[in-house]
Amino acid sequence: MSALQVIARHTTADGMRDAVLAILPKLIEASRKEPGNLAFEAYFKMDDPRSYVLLERYTSRAAFAAHRETTHFKEPMLGQILPKLESRVIEQYDVAADSDEVK
Repeated sequence: MSALQVIARHTTADGMRDAVLAILPKLIEASRKEPGNLAFEAYFKMDDPRSYVLLERYTSRAAFAAHRETTHFKEPMLGQILPKLESRVIEQYDVAADSDEVK
C-alpha cells in the first residue's frame, strides 16, 4: 500500500485570517503526532495573504481516514477553522513507489 499525499487549499473569509492562524498551529502539532502521519506543513501564498496550503503525508489511505476521525480534526479543523473559510479544496494523491525516480 502506498503513502498518501494530501493537499488542502484554504482561503480564509474576509477578516478571519488572524483567527484561523491562531488555531492552525494546534491542528498541525496534534496531526504530526499521529502514528500514520509522515508530514504536516502549512505554506502561505505569497500574493494572497488569505490563502494557504496544508501539505499532509500519511502512511496510507487508512491513516488519512483515521486522521479525519480524530478529535483535533473534528475540533479545531471542522469546528473552528472550517466556518472561517471562504473556500476549501482537498486533493489526494497516491505517492509513487519511489518518487525520487519519477521524472
